[in-house]
Amino acid sequence: MNYKKISLLTLLLVIVLAYFVFDLGQYLNLQTLKTQHEAVTAYQASHPAQVIGAYFIVYVVATAISVPGAVLLTLAGGAMFGLLWGTVIVSFASTIGATLAFLMSRFVLRDWVSQRFGQRLVAINRGIDREGHFYLFTLRLVPAFPFFLVNLLFGLTAMKAWTFYWVSQLGMLAGTLVYVNAGTQLAQLDSLSGILSPALLGSFALLGIFPLVAKKIVAAINRNKVFARWNKPARYDRNLVVIGGGSAGLVTAYIAAAVKAKVTLVEKHKLGGDCLNTGCVPSKALIRSAKFLSHLSRSRDFGIGTAHADFDFSDIMQRVQSIIKTIEPHDSAERYTKLGVDVVQGSARLLSPWEVEITREDNSTQRLSARSIVIATGARPFVPPIPGIEDVGYLTSDTVWDLRTLPRRLIVLGGGPIGSELTQAFARLGSQVTQVEMGDRIMMREDPEVSELVMARFQAEGVDVRTNHKAKQFITEDGQNVLIAEHAGQDVRIPFDAVLVAVGRTANLDGFGLEDLGIPTNRTVETNEFLQTNYPNIYAAGDVAGPFQFTHTAAHQAWYAAVNALFDPLKKFKTDYSVIPWATFVEPEVARVGLNEQEANEKGTPYEVTTYGIDDLDRAIADSEAHGFIKVLTVPGKDKILGVTIVGEHAGDLIAEYVLAMKHGIGLNRILGTIHIYPTLAEANKYVAGNWKRAHAPQKVLKWVERFHAWRRG
Repeated sequence: MNYKKISLLTLLLVIVLAYFVFDLGQYLNLQTLKTQHEAVTAYQASHPAQVIGAYFIVYVVATAISVPGAVLLTLAGGAMFGLLWGTVIVSFASTIGATLAFLMSRFVLRDWVSQRFGQRLVAINRGIDREGHFYLFTLRLVPAFPFFLVNLLFGLTAMKAWTFYWVSQLGMLAGTLVYVNAGTQLAQLDSLSGILSPALLGSFALLGIFPLVAKKIVAAINRNKVFARWNKPARYDRNLVVIGGGSAGLVTAYIAAAVKAKVTLVEKHKLGGDCLNTGCVPSKALIRSAKFLSHLSRSRDFGIGTAHADFDFSDIMQRVQSIIKTIEPHDSAERYTKLGVDVVQGSARLLSPWEVEITREDNSTQRLSARSIVIATGARPFVPPIPGIEDVGYLTSDTVWDLRTLPRRLIVLGGGPIGSELTQAFARLGSQVTQVEMGDRIMMREDPEVSELVMARFQAEGVDVRTNHKAKQFITEDGQNVLIAEHAGQDVRIPFDAVLVAVGRTANLDGFGLEDLGIPTNRTVETNEFLQTNYPNIYAAGDVAGPFQFTHTAAHQAWYAAVNALFDPLKKFKTDYSVIPWATFVEPEVARVGLNEQEANEKGTPYEVTTYGIDDLDRAIADSEAHGFIKVLTVPGKDKILGVTIVGEHAGDLIAEYVLAMKHGIGLNRILGTIHIYPTLAEANKYVAGNWKRAHAPQKVLKWVERFHAWRRG
C-alpha cells in the first residue's frame, strides 16, 4: 500500500475517531435536533446561503466517511428547507457523499481485494458489467440495506463512478422524500422508528422488486424484438431438436429423452463425433500400443535383459479401428433410439428460430418445428494458410487414422496437447519425428517446468523438438518435401515424408443457417451464461460454443443446455466452469485442474505452492515410473485448493481426487486425513497434503508441547 493510501486511511481514521472521542453524535440525535430547531431556523432566515453551504458540506463529509447520522441530517434538511428544497439539497449531498465513499473504497481497498480474491472478483465484475445498475438501483430503493455498506462494496467492483452516481441519485430519491417529509413534521415526530411503518417498509420492498420486474420486461421486449420478423408456429413437432451427434449433442438428447421430452438428434456424419471417430478414442488406442513398445525398449528397467516385438504399422492402425468399433455401440443410433431419441442421419439447417430442415443422405427433406434448438456441431482441425501446404498432402488429427504405412520422416506442426500426444506416439512406433512449435516451448498452457519435463522425455526418445520455429512455406525440391521455417531470423530447411498439422481446432459454424438468422459468431457461437444465443430458445454447447474444447466439458455443458432449453422460463441454470480438469496423455502424463502458477500470476491471484516429488513414492519406484511431481496451489495460510498440476504416471486418474475436493470445498487437511491404500500412486495426493501440513505446523504450540513432554519425563 503506497503512502497516499496510508495517508488517506489515516485521515479517515482520525476523523472517525474524533467523532467518537468528542461525542459528536450527541448533536445528531432526534432530541437535540428538535430542541435546536428554532435557533437554527432563525439563523437560517438571516444567513440562508451560509446555512445551506455548511449543511451541504457536513452532509457530504458525514456520508463520505460513513459515520452514523445521515438519517438525522436528512430530517434536519426537511425541517430547515422544506420538502422541495430539502429533497433537492439532500439528494445531491447524499449522492456526492456516497460517490466519494465509493471512490475512497476503490482507492484504498480494491487492489488488496483484487490480489486476495482476484478470480472471484472477475466473475462479480462480469455480472456488474451486465446488470450492476439493476442491482444497485434495487439496493438503493430498500432502506433495510445499509447505504454506507453499498457504497463500500460497489467501490470494490469495476462499476464506473458515473454509473454509480446517477443510479444512486435515482434509487435513493424515494427514501430521501420519505425522510425529508418526516423532517418537515419534526415537532410531531417522537422516534426514528415512527418514520418507517411496516406498511411503508413493505412499499419500499415492492419498490426494490421493481427493477427486477423491469429487467424481465426489458428481456421480454428484446425477445419479442429478435423474434419480430419470424412467424411462430401454432404448435411444435418436437420439444427439442439437437444439431450434432458428438458428446454435447448425445448427452443433450439423452437428458431430453430421460425427462420424457420429444427430441430429434440430427447428425450428418458419424454419431460419437470426433471424440469417438478421430479424437479421444483412436488417439488413446494408438498411444497404448506405442507405450507397450516403449516398455520393450526399457526392458532393463524391469530386470529383463532384452525384449523386442515384431509388428506391422497397419496392424496397429487396424487395432485402433477395432477399438472404435467396440466402443461405437455406446454412441449408436440403435442405443439412443431405445432411450427414446429420434435419431436422423442427415444435414440440418435452421430456417427460423423454431424450424429446422433436414436433408437426408438420399436427398429427401424433412421440416421439423421445435420449441427449442441446441447447436452442437463441434469443431474441426484448423489448417493455417501456409504457402504450399495444399501441395504436400498434409494430415490432420481427422485424417491421420487413414494411414497404413508408417511415415519414415514425420513433421508434427504444433506443440499443443494433440500435437504432443501424436508426436510421442509416432516416435515410439519408429518414425523420425520433428516437432515444430513457433512458441518458445511446447505445451504453453502448462507451467514451464512441466513443458521442460515433457520436452526432455521427447528428446530422450529421439524426437527433434524445434521451438521458436515459424513455418513459412512448404516446397518440393529434388523429389522430396521440405518445410522452410524461420528461426532466429534465419530460414531453416526440414525435409519430411509426411506432415501432421495440429495447431488447434476451429468451430463448425458454416452450413447450418446461423448467418441467415443473424446468430452472432466470433470463432465460436456467442452465448450467454445460460448457453443461449441471441435467440433465447436456441442454445449452443460443446466445441462450437467454447470456451473449452474437451469432451468432458461438452458433456458438462450439455446438461445445462438440455435443462435450460426444456424448462426455461420456469427455471434455468448458469453454466458452472469453476472446476474444469484436463489431461494431456503424453509420457510423463500431465493433468491439471484450476489455476497453475502462470495463470495465477497473470490474474494477480495470491497463492502458496506445495510440491511432492513422485520419484520418492514407493509404488512409483516399484513400477520403475519414479518421475514427475504434484504441485498444489493454495490460498496463502489456508488449505483451500486453488489448482493442482500432476506430472507422472496415471496423472489423469490421480487428478480426480482434487477435482472432487475443489468442487465440494474440501481442503488439504481432509485429504491428509483420508486413508489411501498402500502401495498406490494415489498416496502421492496424501503426501503432498502432508508437506503442506508440515509447512504450516504451529511452531509456538509445538515448543510448548515439547516442554510438556520434557516435564512428564521428570
